[in-house]
Amino acid sequence: MKLVSWNVNGLRACIKKGFMDYFHDVDADIFSVQQIKLQEGQVELEL
Repeated sequence: MKLVSWNVNGLRACIKKGFMDYFHDVDADIFSVQQIKLQEGQVELEL
């Protein structure tokens, strides 16, 4: 089992820097992010 935990300190900025590519490439069973600092509707994600 592969668990990834990442303190992103702002998900919008992280997405602009390639977070979604990393998210898909790492192929984790559990992926936890902290400090996303995100309001509803600010980012549309398809996981």
